[in-house]
Amino acid sequence: MKDIKTTCKIALVQAEPVMFSKSASLKKALQYICEAASQKPDLIVFPELFIPGYPVGMNFGFSMGKRSDEGRKDWKRYYDASVVAGDSEFQQLAEAAKKAEAYISLGFSERDAVSGTLYNSNVIFEPNGSYKVHRKLKPTGSERVVWGDANKDYFPVTETPWEPIGSMICWESYMPLARVALYQKGITIYISPNTNDNPEWQATIQHIAIEGKCFFVNADMIIRRSSYPSDLCEHNIVSELPEFVCRGGSCIIDPYGHYLTKPVWDEETIIYAELDMSLPAACKMEHDAIGHYARPDILELKVNEKK
Repeated sequence: MKDIKTTCKIALVQAEPVMFSKSASLKKALQYICEAASQKPDLIVFPELFIPGYPVGMNFGFSMGKRSDEGRKDWKRYYDASVVAGDSEFQQLAEAAKKAEAYISLGFSERDAVSGTLYNSNVIFEPNGSYKVHRKLKPTGSERVVWGDANKDYFPVTETPWEPIGSMICWESYMPLARVALYQKGITIYISPNTNDNPEWQATIQHIAIEGKCFFVNADMIIRRSSYPSDLCEHNIVSELPEFVCRGGSCIIDPYGHYLTKPVWDEETIIYAELDMSLPAACKMEHDAIGHYARPDILELKVNEKK
């Protein structure tokens, strides 16, 4: 590891997206970036699919071997609210990163510029406005009826004054080889945009922080039943959801597996913290998963990168 900047100031945004609205979700993201920037953070992190929201509980008319016309209308509405990387929404976020002089990580539903496929993606903007997109390798469960498997942008990392940082989206973190592929790039900050508000997820993120000897940024969101548009075709399904569809739980774990900030539930907020960037290296004295604690003569990972 190279000599690095010893601290990283982070602003972790736990917020509610404006469901099915690209413009309103973008506006809200920009407002939060502006608010966070007043504290001069180095890194601002948003949850999974913040634009245009994660449609928890919906099925878009899919059943085994069948689809419905009404579900297809809702899917097309979500498709129209998804973002093409590089379009005007990205230009506005890039300008916000420049103005804030910060790195910005944000989850979004990506609409492919050529095909009709959507991807569950995360983008990291640099303070100069450049960016890298990561597409989720394998959508989880019935997410596969909305988003496709990544066909590129598998493990991009962003070079920073604190060594590389990268993201794994939600249950990608339950893919052990994917975690190792990211570790092998030397990440010191592991960003996890997700919608996991279940208690066992907290054990997962502590384990990964210890395993990877990195800071784990658990970026979750708030979703209320009232967030969903009232005129969805599947409104009868949405009406049966609990008041809090996703309760949050955002927090930051240090490389020892300890809470640097405790999980926050049931509220929108910005979590501020200062990361001691000497810890990722110091923790590797006794355990380095891709260094002295590895056995490359026995175990080898082959990664097929595609940008």
